[in-house]
Amino acid sequence: PFTPVQHLYVQNVNLAIFDTIKVCPSPRIDVSCEFGSSKYYALCGFGGILSCGLTHTAVVPLDLVKCRLQVDPEKYKSIGNGFAVTVREDGVRGLAKGWAPTFIGYSMQGLCKFGFYEVFKIVYSDLLGEENTYLWRTSLYLAASASAEFFADVALAPMEACKVRIQTQPGYANTLRECAPKMFGEEGLWAFYKGVVPLWMRQIPYTMMKFACFERTVELLYKYVVPKPRSECSKPEQLVVTFVAGYIAGVFCAIVSHPADSVVSVLNKEKGSTAVQVLKRLGPRGVWKGLIARIIMIGTLTALQWFIYDSVKVYFRLPRPPPPEMPESLKKKLGLTE
Repeated sequence: PFTPVQHLYVQNVNLAIFDTIKVCPSPRIDVSCEFGSSKYYALCGFGGILSCGLTHTAVVPLDLVKCRLQVDPEKYKSIGNGFAVTVREDGVRGLAKGWAPTFIGYSMQGLCKFGFYEVFKIVYSDLLGEENTYLWRTSLYLAASASAEFFADVALAPMEACKVRIQTQPGYANTLRECAPKMFGEEGLWAFYKGVVPLWMRQIPYTMMKFACFERTVELLYKYVVPKPRSECSKPEQLVVTFVAGYIAGVFCAIVSHPADSVVSVLNKEKGSTAVQVLKRLGPRGVWKGLIARIIMIGTLTALQWFIYDSVKVYFRLPRPPPPEMPESLKKKLGLTE
């Protein structure tokens, strides 16, 4: 048995070890990489490829009808009529026209959109500091998503031009392998990038709404709707919140970006037109053609994108910070703590 002095010594050693463990906890084993590391960004980009490439390809039939409603409203009078006319003229396989450029183009867009969003969000947050990041978080989401989408649209533009040409010019080309060389031979490299400015007009507001609305909706859902903190929710429960917030964000995205989407569809169909000329010709009412189809498509698509993206984060055990909370230093400045 220990003497009283030895017993006291052992107790002090145990307390010292316990205090050390509290001050210097062991590294977290529930995440696969550090937040903001190269691996983190790479896996976020991979999640973007899956979320955008798969979802946009899945809704190609609806996208095809939407584009035809925009460029030829006399022939395609409604969503139902558009499907009926397309199937009658091209068969059921005709509804899949443009799937290849859609998959390639939106996979590249998703890589840049989600990957660069994570990069810019961290970079801008570091520039603002912890307190301003919380106070200006909506502006942070808007700036980071706009910056990411600028590069994402450059990656998307060539395939988007091919997709619209295949879908809206019957007889021009049926596959990407036919379309791309033909466009290059007729108009050169410009054929693939003449729609990049209208794409910025469409996609940057869309993406700003998509990310900012999603982030704030998630925050509000956990604050006012979900009866427990996110840390206490199961992974399936968290993904349900993600899907709901994504759908709400998608509806707003569709409305904000639809006029520019109409211009892109017509511009890529025609040769020699400019965005301003197309906008004047469509007029205030023409730019809203196909809005209902786009709300259905974009709402579902955005919800699925966020669901897939968040699922990738869960599967690969990426760090997922909780909804933003006011820093303690800011609480003290505002007199919210003693």
